[in-house]
This record gives sequence, structure tokens and C-alpha cells, in this order.
Amino acid sequence: MRRFPLLVAAIVVLVLGVASPVAADARKDAKDQVEFGIAVARKGLWKEAIYRWQRAVEIDPTYAAAFNNLAIGYEQQGAFEKARQAYEKAVALEPDNLLIRQNYDLFKEVNDRSSRSTDR
Repeated sequence: MRRFPLLVAAIVVLVLGVASPVAADARKDAKDQVEFGIAVARKGLWKEAIYRWQRAVEIDPTYAAAFNNLAIGYEQQGAFEKARQAYEKAVALEPDNLLIRQNYDLFKEVNDRSSRSTDR
């Protein structure tokens, strides 16, 4: 009977040992997508950039910078509700990230001002 807990512990250690490199690989793959997205955005290819940043957040849903870039892409394309959601996710993931916070605050300021002027 004592072998069962040891077997479970060995499996947990094995899974944890494998999970760490897998998570690192996911972050690397997501980072590659983000970098490619930045490169194509600089060329004005925003749809491709958005696609790459969407892939990045699918690969690693904890990657705040990818959500930040995705928000910028959505904002550039006029998809303001999607931009707001992506910014909120980025801020939730890294609330102390000053760059993400500044981007979101600027977005809110500009977007809220635009909303108020169209409501009149």
C-alpha cells in the first residue's frame, strides 16, 4: 500500500520536470510570434501583426506583452472593444507593468473622449 503514494509523487515530479521546459518552449514560441508581429506592424501590415499576436496569446495566455501588442493592433484597426479587452487582460496579468498601464490609460483617455464627443 505504501508504494501508491510514492508512485504518485514520482509521477508528479516527472510531470513538473517536463512542464517547466514545455512552459519555456511555449513562451519562446509566443515571443517569436510577438517579434514577428512587431516586424510586420512596422511595415504597416497590421492584419498580419494582429494574427501573430493572437497566436502568441493562444500559445501562452499568460504573456502580458502579447496582449498589450494585440490591444495596440486592435486599436490601430479601430476595434476598440477588442482593444479594451486585450488591454484589461494585459493589465490583469502584469498590474505593475508601467508601459502596459500607460498604454491602457492613454487608450482609455482617447477612447473615452471620442465616445463622449460622439454621444453629443
